[in-house]
Amino acid sequence: MKSLILFVSVLISLSAFSQNKEEEYNKVLTQRAKKIVNTLDLNDKSVYDAVTQVIVTQYKGLGELHDKSDADIKNAKQNIADKTAKENAIKALDTELNSNLYNLHCAYIGALSAYLTNDQVEKVKDGMTYGVVQVTYTSYQDMIPSLKPEEKRQLYAWLVEAREHAMSAASSKEKHEWFGKYKGRFNNYLSKQGYDIQKEREEWQKRIKEKETTKK
Repeated sequence: MKSLILFVSVLISLSAFSQNKEEEYNKVLTQRAKKIVNTLDLNDKSVYDAVTQVIVTQYKGLGELHDKSDADIKNAKQNIADKTAKENAIKALDTELNSNLYNLHCAYIGALSAYLTNDQVEKVKDGMTYGVVQVTYTSYQDMIPSLKPEEKRQLYAWLVEAREHAMSAASSKEKHEWFGKYKGRFNNYLSKQGYDIQKEREEWQKRIKEKETTKK
């Protein structure tokens, strides 16, 4: 009888721990979502709450997909001995994850669009990716003032494309890695256009230091 009581007590404790953990997780995601929604100037509370929930649900969905993929890949690495078979299995799991992420992303944008304007949806995307698009776009124009209009358009287009991928990344580190890939692509593009990126960056740093010196 004592053993049964102890077993039941352990189950209750585990259940309470799991519930508290879930509540804390929901609280963190809700705070993160509200920080984004607060930039949208929504006056209707019902819309505010609905959009917040859409974003929270998206974060949860992303977490579930990435966690499952990580577990499946770990399992494949541990249980598939043949190197080629293991690589093929991991590749298939990556393809499956990317497909699921794409479907989730499309559904997410559709859900946001039911409540928000296109400009507001853009703000949500920027909020989920730390505003890197605008920061990077502005930085490149500061670094290379001679950028031509078509070069600016290409930069912005690639940054927006990077943002679509970064929104579904598993961590802030991976989000920034997506932008890094596209910045590398843009740097290669500029090099072919005749720019010396290293020199442009050095000159930019000099201008920044001069401005700081002038302010002092």
